[in-house]
Amino acid sequence: MKMYGWSVNVSAKPDRRVRTPKTAMPVSHGLIAGTRVASNFGWRAAEALTVGDKVLTFDNGVQPIVDIQRTTIWTEGTEVAPGFWPVVIPAGALGNAQDVTLLPDQGVMLESDAASDPLGDPFAVVPAQALEGLCGIHRSPPLHPVELITFYFARDEVIYIDGGLLIHCPRGVVLLQDMMAPSEVLYDVMSAEHARDILRDSEVARQALVQSGGYVFGATEMVLVA
Repeated sequence: MKMYGWSVNVSAKPDRRVRTPKTAMPVSHGLIAGTRVASNFGWRAAEALTVGDKVLTFDNGVQPIVDIQRTTIWTEGTEVAPGFWPVVIPAGALGNAQDVTLLPDQGVMLESDAASDPLGDPFAVVPAQALEGLCGIHRSPPLHPVELITFYFARDEVIYIDGGLLIHCPRGVVLLQDMMAPSEVLYDVMSAEHARDILRDSEVARQALVQSGGYVFGATEMVLVA
């Protein structure tokens, strides 16, 4: 699906490995409890998934979760510094079926010719904060603590959430063989500054700043099988 020159693609057992620290320290990625993930159970809340469950990925089909971390964030409530305020993506802005709240540094995969790498790949991962002002996307102070669920896979993955939004999940475990011979970087993760430059310099992005809308995918449109 193309929108304003950007595209969004839509192509229980006990978990004894989950860690549950409580922290007010900033974290870079993860999904707030209640966010729906495309899994082998269909669309399922992030907090309902456990290690071994399978999630639909952008490049590698359905992949199992190898680790999960649960963290309580925004324990300071509205006293959180503005730089750490979450990013709110209104329903329909990027293919999401309902409002989605993301961490400011959470990677979001988008497609644009302006973001093409030297090999011509039009897909790039941009920090959510760089999308502020696009299609109604905005920052908002957190009102209360929430649970953050962070998924880890055997490799870097991009997963589908809430109808079609693509979210980057960096791999959390570095293997010995990767230290000896670093693996290929799968996704071009832009800095916030670089992403903002592309958005600012793109004519279609400037048009999107004063418009909103987009196709909203049905909550039960995609049903996956194990």
